[in-house]
Parts: sequence; C-alpha cells; structure tokens
Amino acid sequence: MELLMRHRNFDKYLQSTEVIDYEDPKIQFAAQFMMDRMMREIEENPKDQLPDPEMHLAKVTYEYVRDRISHSWDIHSADVTWKASDVLMKRHGLCYAKSHLLAALLRANGIPTGLCYQYLRLDGTADSELVLHGLNAVYFASINRWIRLDARGNKPGIEADFSCMEEKMAFPVKPGFGETDIPIIFADPDRAVIRTLQKYDSLPSLMEHLPQKISGSD
Repeated sequence: MELLMRHRNFDKYLQSTEVIDYEDPKIQFAAQFMMDRMMREIEENPKDQLPDPEMHLAKVTYEYVRDRISHSWDIHSADVTWKASDVLMKRHGLCYAKSHLLAALLRANGIPTGLCYQYLRLDGTADSELVLHGLNAVYFASINRWIRLDARGNKPGIEADFSCMEEKMAFPVKPGFGETDIPIIFADPDRAVIRTLQKYDSLPSLMEHLPQKISGSD
C-alpha cells in the first residue's frame, strides 16, 4: 500500500501540538532517555545496531511505547487519556492515545511522525461494527520512505513489531470483512477521534462509542 502525506511539508510532522505536546518536560525527559538508551545500545552491541541510528532510535522508542505503556482496555483502566504527556504520566492509553505518545517522543527527537488509521471489525467477526484503529507512520530519510508502526501493545493473538522491510501490524486488515487501511498520513489526530476521547471520562462508556468514521484532521 502506498502511503500518502496529507501535507507536503515535513515540518507539519514535526510540530508540537495540544495533543502531541512534546514540549512538555515529561516528554522531553523521556525522549532524551530514549536517545541515551539508543547510544548506549550502539556502544555496547555495535553488531546489533540497525543500519541507520535514526532507525535504531525509532525502534527503541516504539518498543517502549508498545511494551511499557499499557493498553487501557487490557488493564481494565477506568480512565481515558488522549494527550501524549498524560499517556506518559498515567502509563496507559487506547491505540489512539498510544499513537499520540509515540508521535510526541519521536518528533521530540527530530523524526517526522504522523498518524494513520484503519477500519477494523470491533471483535474480529464479519458481523461486528467497523471502528477506527489508530497507529503511526514514521519517515526515515535514509530510505526515503514512510513506515507504519502499531504500538497498540502485544498479547496472545497480537504480535506487532518494528520492521523497515515488511509491515508487522497488530491487525492486518481482512478485506473480505470490509476492513480497510486508510493510506493517508495525518500530521494531527483525526477530529472525530479527539472529540470522542474528550467526550467520555469513563473508559467503559467510551468503548461503547468508539469512533466509526474518519472526519479528517484539518
């Protein structure tokens, strides 16, 4: 699938915003931690580093958000998070919120990062409703290509991973079920997603009203 930039200017994918608030001191601290960890891993295991240090940094950051920030539904949290700094502070979020945090951490370290979406069946069956699923696209100058990454969080039946060669998504779409990859890379989160996350302060209530249609970010 060819990914399409919503904006031709890469600066849009490096901006700090209300949602992707990487100017927050907590985000800045965590981004520096990721940079330090990347440098340490390269020094300690030079043979294991990726060809491009930027890719290695993205991998370290992606694995942190995927593995160390819980998916809210998996841990039965009652809270809803949406702003990147709050996701980091509370250490959990839905797929959308985790994509906001990953974008913030990568942008803080100068890596262009956007938001992507999929239409997926809610419970994986053809009869269930279609809802939006949030993930990221990251641009690597060394290969002149955007790579999609899904930091939703792994568990039995879900095995997403970092790869610049082939996508390893949490939820490969099933076209026969009407599921679709949306090829657009947004610089800002979709408006419908943000409205939904802000409307409900109880996760159980939110899960009954997940966004079902993309409205665009700007």
